[in-house]
Amino acid sequence: MSGHSSTVPYDDLDALRRAYMEQIITTVSDSGHLVRITPYLLAHSPEERRADLAQLRTYAVVAGIVLTREWFADAGQPPLALRSGWQAARRHAEQGFAHGIVAVARPAITTDPVQYAAVLDDLYAHRVFLALLPTEHDTLPPLPFHVRASRPGAEGAPPAGAGLYPQQPGTGPAR
Repeated sequence: MSGHSSTVPYDDLDALRRAYMEQIITTVSDSGHLVRITPYLLAHSPEERRADLAQLRTYAVVAGIVLTREWFADAGQPPLALRSGWQAARRHAEQGFAHGIVAVARPAITTDPVQYAAVLDDLYAHRVFLALLPTEHDTLPPLPFHVRASRPGAEGAPPAGAGLYPQQPGTGPAR
């Protein structure tokens, strides 16, 4: 897969993120596999981490996708290359344990549009997407595979909450 963001205006970066996400999700779901995402948190306190993780779990349930048991976090906002939690989340996804990384909002990754475009392209080159919680400005569903029968309770879909934490030996919260 090759990146496309070099030709995309910075105000269209969310559209680029969604396009990359949709392409990867379509490929995964067309192959008959469940889409898996791993949480990335940028929070200073344990309370903030718990609250953010709860939001990400709700997002996964509503979207009808698998949230990996592993989660990754950083407490500050140094450059991405220096964030051990972000690097671990990337490795986790790039090694095939997840198809995407989900964060609460874009500032958890970076507020710099050039760096954000580079992150999207690099993830996409590794067949990984970035998902963000929807905002009040979103007019599209949070994940493009809502149209497929993947929502909890939909015909052919697993029941609500099924597969949220698949039993994988040696997994648990990353610290």
